[in-house]
Amino acid sequence: MEVFSLSKRYPSDEKYSLTDQLRRSSRSICANIAEAWKKGKYEKSFLFTLTIADAEAAETRVWLEYSYRCGYLSKVDYEALDSQYDIISAMLFKMIRDSDKWTF
Repeated sequence: MEVFSLSKRYPSDEKYSLTDQLRRSSRSICANIAEAWKKGKYEKSFLFTLTIADAEAAETRVWLEYSYRCGYLSKVDYEALDSQYDIISAMLFKMIRDSDKWTF
């Protein structure tokens, strides 16, 4: 939600490019985690979907860096979000590594 809120300040000419890409990838992380959870009885599907979530987190970080370098995000906002995505990626890595704890 923070990404969505901050991206409201982006220039209108970025609406169908950077803003859209950033919002889509950041939203996709949550959606893929929810989808993986529902696939918990199928370990391979669970792992595959969590891997997609992690890839979306990496993509989001790229768009955040573009946003910072284009001057749309302050250094403080960029570093805070980048740090949060570090945590998200670490949590996803642990879920993937310890999938037996999450699947049934």
